[in-house]
Parts: sequence; C-alpha cells; structure tokens
Amino acid sequence: MKGRFIAFEGCEGAGKSTQIRLLSEYLKEKNIPCLITREPGGGKISEEIRRIILDGKNTEMSDSCEALLYAAARAQHLSDTVAPALERGEFVLCDRYIFSTFAYQGYGRGMDMGFLKDINRFALEKYMPDLTLFLDIPSERAFERKHGADEEDRMEQAGGAFHSRVYGGYRKLLKEYEGQMVAVDCSGTKYETSAKIAELLRARGFFG
Repeated sequence: MKGRFIAFEGCEGAGKSTQIRLLSEYLKEKNIPCLITREPGGGKISEEIRRIILDGKNTEMSDSCEALLYAAARAQHLSDTVAPALERGEFVLCDRYIFSTFAYQGYGRGMDMGFLKDINRFALEKYMPDLTLFLDIPSERAFERKHGADEEDRMEQAGGAFHSRVYGGYRKLLKEYEGQMVAVDCSGTKYETSAKIAELLRARGFFG
C-alpha cells in the first residue's frame, strides 16, 4: 500500500518543525507509521547540499545556482528517502517542499516560474504531495516568534522585504493551487494549531 505525502510550508519561524513533531506523535498514537524529513536535506548528499545553500558565508551564490542546488537536493531526497517511505506505506511529513521553491526563488528572488517548474519537473510529475499545509503567519510575526533571524543562515538573512515577498507569494500560491495547498491559521497556541491540522486531515480522509 502506497503511503501519504504531506508537506509543511511557511515563513521562517512559523512553527513547521513543531507541528510536524506533534502530528507524528498523533500518528504514532493511531499506529500509523510515519517518517519525518526536510528540504533541503533528508539524506546524506542532500544534507551536504543544504549546508552549502544555507551557509551564511556563501553570499556570492547566484539565484540560478541556488535554485539548481535546491532542485538537485530534492531529486536526491526523493530517491533516498521519500520514495522508499511511500512504497513502504508510511506517512511522509516533510518540512518544506516544492512550494518553498516557488515562494522563495520565484516570488522572493523574482525568478521565472517556468524555469523553476522545469528544473523540478521530476518532482512535479511523480511526487507532488497529497496535501501541503501552509502555516499562515506573516513573516514579521514569525520572526518575532523565533526572536529574529539566524545570523548563520543565508536565507534568513535575506532581509525583511524579501521575506514579505515570500509570504505574499505563498498567499498567491494558495489560490493557484487551491485544494492541493491549504492554509492553517497558526496564531493560537501550538496545541490549538496541531488540533486544527489533525481535524483537517481527518476531514480529508487521511485517517479515521
């Protein structure tokens, strides 16, 4: 039996890691096997690519190089981690996926969306998530939650205007990919948000 693929999206500090952990605990209580992974990363080679992408010292990296590195990490991640877990019948809970590329490199960097879709064609055709959950909180409020940007993280250091464009991009993607991507209001406590996610997934038939 093929598993289910759920991606989590949101601005820096939105609480993706926390919500993935809480959902994994909920699934384990229901005896549903799940795998937690992330992008970029999720495997030995992909984690090495992640280190290069996010290294705050790599300020000279071009936008096209950045986008291609993300796509390369994704291809390896799918091969190493996502595809095998789905074939085992597990739920895959992924911290960021394809819509991060569209929001950050597309709307944030201003890159051509057609180019981004082309270099991610394999993922788009074979491994689109069953559902993408967007933790909806504006970038400035999300950064407040995490007490500012990480000085070692190149993406977090991109500036307030960049992250505002990213959030606006996510809002546009919600309309473009209605049904595939769903917003979750995360203005409440982490447990209130977790309960909303569980109910949303239950209503969509992911579990009983």
